[in-house]
Amino acid sequence: MASQQALMETQRKTLKVRIGVGLGVHELVRNRAELLTVCLAAEKHGFDSLWFSEVAAGHALDPVAALGFAAAVTERIKIGTSVLVVPGRPPALIAKALATLHLLSGGRTLPILGLGTVHAAEQQAFGVSRPERGPWFEEAVPLIRQFWTEEAVYHHGPRFTADGFGVRPRPGRPLPIWLGGAHRTELRRAGRLGDGWLASFATPAEVSAGIAIVDATARKHSRRIDEDHYGVLMLYCLREPTPQATSFLAWRRPDLAIAEALPVGGAALRARISDYIEAGASKFILIPADHPPDWDAELAELAGEVLTLQTP
Repeated sequence: MASQQALMETQRKTLKVRIGVGLGVHELVRNRAELLTVCLAAEKHGFDSLWFSEVAAGHALDPVAALGFAAAVTERIKIGTSVLVVPGRPPALIAKALATLHLLSGGRTLPILGLGTVHAAEQQAFGVSRPERGPWFEEAVPLIRQFWTEEAVYHHGPRFTADGFGVRPRPGRPLPIWLGGAHRTELRRAGRLGDGWLASFATPAEVSAGIAIVDATARKHSRRIDEDHYGVLMLYCLREPTPQATSFLAWRRPDLAIAEALPVGGAALRARISDYIEAGASKFILIPADHPPDWDAELAELAGEVLTLQTP
C-alpha cells in the first residue's frame, strides 16, 4: 500500500497541467463578435484549449459548428467538445465531422463524447430514449474509431450497418476519445472504451474516486489510460456570482453548498485547481458562471490568476 501511494505521489508531481476555457451550456456567447473575441482572447492570453459543450434544447452553440468557426480564426489553441452527444448521431457522420475538423484545424481537435443530459427535452431533440442511450453509445464509439482507421468498415449490429464502406477524410490514426459521466456505470464505460475521462461539476473527492474506478476498470480489461488523461470541467467566478449563477448551481448540484460548488475569486480558484491536481486530474476546462461584460478583459484576468499552475 505504501509503495502504491508513493507511486501515485510521483505521478502527481509529473502531471502535465493544462488549463483551457469553456463556454458551457448557459448563454455566454450571444453573437459572432463575442465568439470571435473569445477565440482570439483565449489564444492570445495563453490558454491551452477552447471547449464547446452541447445542449440542443438550450442556449449552447452547436459544438461542431462552433469548432469550425474556432478552427478558422485561431492557429495554436486546441479545440474540443465537452461533450459531444453521441446517441442520436450515426457514428459514420460523427467520424467524418471530427476528422474534417481535425484536418481543417491542423490537428488540434480533441473530442470528448457523452450520452447527453438527463432531460426530457434533450431526449426529444436527439430522438433516443434514456434506456437506449447507453447501448447506442457502446456500439457507436468503437465504430467511430474504425471509420478513422479502416478504408472499408464491416459491421452488422443492432443499430448500425456498415457493409464495406469508409469515410474521408481520415485522421490516419484514431483521435483520443475522452468520455464524460459521473455515475459508476459511466465511469466503468470510460475505463472500457475511453482514452480519458472528464469530470463535470465534481468535488475533488469525487474526482479522486472516479479516477480510481476508471483506472481499475481499464486494467481489468487489459487497457491503460494515461495518468495525464483525467480532467475537470468547472465553473468559476472572479467576483461575487449573480443570482442566476447560484440558481444554476443549485439546480446542477443541489447537494452541495454554493461555496463548495463554485470557487469565487482568484485565490479560491487556484486552491480548487490545486485540490484537483492532488486528486489526480491535470486537464481543466474553466467556464465563467456569468456572462462576462468584456471577454478579453475576463480572459486576461483569468490567465493572470491561473496559468502559473500550468507545467512546462
